[in-house]
Amino acid sequence: MEFGVVELSRLQFASTAMFHFLFVPLTLGLSIIVAIMETVYVMTDRPIWRQMTKFWGTLFGINFVLGVATGITMEFQFGMNWSYYSHYVGDIFGAPLAIEGLMAFFLEATFVGLFFFGWDKLSKVGHLMTAWAVAIGSNFSALWILIANGWMQNPVGAVFNPQTMRMEVGSFFDVLFNPVAQAKFVHTVSAGYVTASLFVLGVSAWYLLQNRHTELARRSIAVASSFGLASALSVVVLGDESGYSANENQKMKLAAMEAMWHTEPAPAAFTAIGWPDQEARETHFAIHIPFAMGLIATRSLTEEIPGIVDLVEATKPRIRSGMIAYDALLEIREAGPKGEIDPATQARFEEHGADLGHALLLKRYIDDPREATDAQIDAAAWDTVPAVAPLFWTFRIMVGLGFYFILLTGFFFWMSSFRDLKVSRTALWVAVGSIPLPWIAAEAGWFVAEYGRQPWSVEGVLPTAVAVSHLSITDVALTLAGFTVFYSILFVVEVSLMLKYIRKGPYLDTDAVEQWEAERAAGPRSRSAGLSPLATPAE
Repeated sequence: MEFGVVELSRLQFASTAMFHFLFVPLTLGLSIIVAIMETVYVMTDRPIWRQMTKFWGTLFGINFVLGVATGITMEFQFGMNWSYYSHYVGDIFGAPLAIEGLMAFFLEATFVGLFFFGWDKLSKVGHLMTAWAVAIGSNFSALWILIANGWMQNPVGAVFNPQTMRMEVGSFFDVLFNPVAQAKFVHTVSAGYVTASLFVLGVSAWYLLQNRHTELARRSIAVASSFGLASALSVVVLGDESGYSANENQKMKLAAMEAMWHTEPAPAAFTAIGWPDQEARETHFAIHIPFAMGLIATRSLTEEIPGIVDLVEATKPRIRSGMIAYDALLEIREAGPKGEIDPATQARFEEHGADLGHALLLKRYIDDPREATDAQIDAAAWDTVPAVAPLFWTFRIMVGLGFYFILLTGFFFWMSSFRDLKVSRTALWVAVGSIPLPWIAAEAGWFVAEYGRQPWSVEGVLPTAVAVSHLSITDVALTLAGFTVFYSILFVVEVSLMLKYIRKGPYLDTDAVEQWEAERAAGPRSRSAGLSPLATPAE
């Protein structure tokens, strides 16, 4: 691949976004788990649950701080590397980001301080409320971010103003309740819950292997396995909703994920495995599961799923329609904001305006899309096909890991609930070794979502090649190198702090927990050396 400003800008944003998302899922899930543990403490008044809350809360705090630091730089990139994107769609995209900062992030940041420093200053119930406020704030923050991202995948509730050359909000209600955004939100937060559950499960399994902090570890495994099993099941169910949503709004992404080159008779089969060949436009050695894809993507046995070749052919008329809209737009712009616009020109733009973004695909080949040749139109139409093989394999890695998480959390849920957690050391080591896997699945999911949208920064509206800022290759390469070094340092800091406090173990409230454990081990008979509970010891 030849790297220009567009490719380097994409690489920079992808690198910073995927690095930032190393912190996000653990924050989302651990905040809920910590709140659950404190709820049990308030209900039972057992010191072990207070100690568990503080220990896992410390790890949450480390992750939260570094997650905030890496997230701030992402928003600045919209102005630095994607200035035309900010100009073109900033009125819609900026609103959820502003609400996220003003409402969710302030809520989260305010109460996180009370959570860490309010243990001896607030009542039990008051402190519990701060824990849930942090958890709700974290998840609300994800909601608004995913509303913004969902709009990029399915740009509803917006209209294009030819006078300002900007997209404007037509219905904030439609933006807010965008079905793609809602499906992405529940799918993403559920993946975060799985990530935190396997993190708690793995660390607790390591304590059991070391025969340390066993009371904390056993209870943590009980919470993590039950919460993780419910979350892993919901991820799979909600993934089905995402597949249906993709067929409704991003047909090319779905076809590329399935390496479906040609439209198949309904109901379409799911390609379990194969070797996509983009040059030959076929998938070698494909193994199919009959009817599965049709049921997932259409929820019917009669509706077809269009293949890549047919979708490309359907794109060509849209590009030609966009060329008409582009011509009408220039005439409207020439008339100016106070000029008299020819009604025929206005009607022409309104008829073809929905395809304006497809004409902008031609900007990669020619400055004036109206002068594009048939060959350039064909090339632009094929540009709407993302690289199939990376999407195909990444999607299957994500799905395979999702089912593995169900098996792992289901096993530990059963053993902790019905077998007193009598598991082999091999099973515990499997849990420890599984700690990184949810991050791999989450990053794979984001790769599919974002890479599968290419060549669009906003689906059907603004091509990525047009959205980039006018920078030199040197400018982007230097900032990319700077981010790489800075984020690598942050990663080392994160891992070092996490390992330090995991090795240290729960160090708070140790006296109260030890006394509670001693009383629990002694049992009620210790008071009278085996006498009846109603008897009194001899004087």
